[in-house]
Amino acid sequence: MVRDFVRTVLWCTVVTFGQSKPQAFEVTSIKAHQGPLTRIADFRPSGPRLSLEGYNAYYLILEAYGVKSYQVSLASTNLPAYDYYDIEAKAEGDGIPTRDEFREMLKTLLTDRFGLKIHREMREVPVYELTVDKKGAQLKPASTDGKCASRIGPVHPEDRNYRYQFTNCTLTPLVDTLQADRPILDKTGLTGRYDITMFATPDFRLRNSSEPGDISPLDAVRELGLKMESKKTNIEVIVVDHVEKPSQN
Repeated sequence: MVRDFVRTVLWCTVVTFGQSKPQAFEVTSIKAHQGPLTRIADFRPSGPRLSLEGYNAYYLILEAYGVKSYQVSLASTNLPAYDYYDIEAKAEGDGIPTRDEFREMLKTLLTDRFGLKIHREMREVPVYELTVDKKGAQLKPASTDGKCASRIGPVHPEDRNYRYQFTNCTLTPLVDTLQADRPILDKTGLTGRYDITMFATPDFRLRNSSEPGDISPLDAVRELGLKMESKKTNIEVIVVDHVEKPSQN
């Protein structure tokens, strides 16, 4: 009997762990973004609540899986890339989820509300390696303490170029948000914190058309005493097989 009891307990334990419920938001509101996009991919947690402003399906995938743009391949042609949403969500209970815990909930949201289906594969891809120029980095040391703060977007709603502004930050958020025609890998070796202001044309605009006054990422980083060199490397890629407009609230 003892042996049977132990066997039953072990079986229940395996079943329990094998059928663990995916983390999900208790309440979620998804609304089409209204008006100009003054903020894009703005992630604002407050206790158990999370506000996401100016997110399309693509940016939600990047956030949910904690990956960069070059790690996502759009095998599907039905991605509603220009439909932006504002999302208000609340986790269960009164605890304060970490960003990684919020991301797990976003994965569930994408599956349930956006019909997301993906698979993963390894690919050799061309990349840019971000390095320091011969003249040396032209970066202003951070003037304040505390957390890194960033703000990205047009100074005026009608502006084509975006201002990338980072206060008390390493180069990581700049590299994560700066987009080009291929991945950007930080090979500068710089580990300090800086106050950075840079202007560049967003990738989604450069892909569609070019206009006089556009600033490519390659030109933008030169103002910081940095440069981007072409290389190749193998990376794991999330391939989006299907995604659709979100179901109604």
